[in-house]
Amino acid sequence: MTNSQNYQQELAAERFSLRVTARLSQGIHALPRDTTERLRAARVRAIANRRPAQINNPTFLASSGMAGALMNGRRRSAWWGRLAATLPLLALWMGLVMIDAIQGDERAKDLAEIDAAILTDDLPPTAYADPGFAHFLKLNISRAP
Repeated sequence: MTNSQNYQQELAAERFSLRVTARLSQGIHALPRDTTERLRAARVRAIANRRPAQINNPTFLASSGMAGALMNGRRRSAWWGRLAATLPLLALWMGLVMIDAIQGDERAKDLAEIDAAILTDDLPPTAYADPGFAHFLKLNISRAP
């Protein structure tokens, strides 16, 4: 069950208890004095005997990540914590470096193909820089079947 569902259930239980308390408080004036004293004493005993609420600390596993899940909440040394925090960052950095290298190679291959096509073409390279030639190419492309 998610935290928001737990929160919604706790809110609903709190609202219900407030409604019950308000309803019981309305009829307390109609009860005899000895009954109200017994109810007060029972309330004091119930408050004294109630168990303290168990506080779950989910931030431990959330902050320690997968290493915390693997350790099952056991205490670990600071060295393991640093290692567990550093390894994902190192893997991310290595991935980014590899992606950059691969994209750089692809970019160089594309530029080499374009250069080879320009240099082996019948037209001189200055023709491609001419704005009229670019317009001529656009017109020919739009007329092509």
